[in-house]
Amino acid sequence: MPHISCAFDGGNIECLNAENPADIQLTIRKDNKSDFYQWFHFRLTGAQGQHVRMRILNAGGASYAKGFADYSMAASYDREVWFRIPTQFDGKELNVEISPELDSMYFAYFAPYSMERHADLIAWACDSPLVNYERLGATLDGQDMDLLKIGDLDPKKKNYWVIARQHPGETMAEWWMEGFLERLTDDHDPVAKALLAAANFYVVPNMNPDGSRRGHLRTNAAGANLNREWQSPSLETSPEVFHVLNKMRQVGVDFSLDVHGDEALPYNFIAGPEGVPSWSDFRQSQLDGYKDALARISPDFQTKVGYPATAPGKANLTICTNFIAETFGCLSMTLEMPFKDTKDTPDELYGWSPQRCQRLGAANLDALLGHLHFSA
Repeated sequence: MPHISCAFDGGNIECLNAENPADIQLTIRKDNKSDFYQWFHFRLTGAQGQHVRMRILNAGGASYAKGFADYSMAASYDREVWFRIPTQFDGKELNVEISPELDSMYFAYFAPYSMERHADLIAWACDSPLVNYERLGATLDGQDMDLLKIGDLDPKKKNYWVIARQHPGETMAEWWMEGFLERLTDDHDPVAKALLAAANFYVVPNMNPDGSRRGHLRTNAAGANLNREWQSPSLETSPEVFHVLNKMRQVGVDFSLDVHGDEALPYNFIAGPEGVPSWSDFRQSQLDGYKDALARISPDFQTKVGYPATAPGKANLTICTNFIAETFGCLSMTLEMPFKDTKDTPDELYGWSPQRCQRLGAANLDALLGHLHFSA
């Protein structure tokens, strides 16, 4: 008989009924102390060679239900290669049909990025002579807040900050980090060497370890949306932001990139802080220059579709990108990647994949070099 389970790192699903493989009924759990839900990650066993139809009954009430339109689910047998399966969404239920080739198969909203893999990433990075590690503090569940300091940390240099996964279900952000860090720590890469000659990098690969392990879409253990906590973070509800912001105030911020994922839009794009009170023509030219450079470097990135710019003076300063731009007077941006495939550069088998996230992460170094020269 088929069985559904999710009692593992980053798992999320509730199985209501799995007696009939042609009508397995599921629901997605809400984030703890929150109404957010959309991330799912579960395992199907005991269904090899059978026609399986799985129905996520509460998909229509998810936080970003439009994200399920024209969406293909991520699936894997070995948890290394994640391919895509078309789904049907009628506005209420998300349905998927498949005949598993093996008796164990995994499904997820996007290719998962576990806390075990995060630990491996930190261990790998710390092996580089270019990297200094700092534990910034603890999360509410007692996990470490990991900071990678890359470069010689000369106080005369600029300080560039790159953070990811404030929203834990946006796992593409940490896949992006792998590509970014691999290239930045390559001492044979001329772009990385030029960047590190002029700037220190402060990198937080995962801003939300608790939400990541718990299988949340958007919040931490206390139900806080970290990307709405930057104006007044607290140790009681948002220690992750509290610790990172303290370090930012200590060393300064000359550039900031916050890496995310968007449920609905099938594009890679950047959102800027145009609505902050201190916005200027110079900052606008920096923002446009970075986006244009990245679009030239990577065909997967584009500048035509994204979020509309906020009206002058109307920026929400609780949001990371806006708060940092206003507080530190620097270029601050949010990079968004899709849960779906990219509309302009689709890949029918794998969709927007971990490997493509990694390549986009690496491509950002070229855009960063252009920004460095622009700001000199």
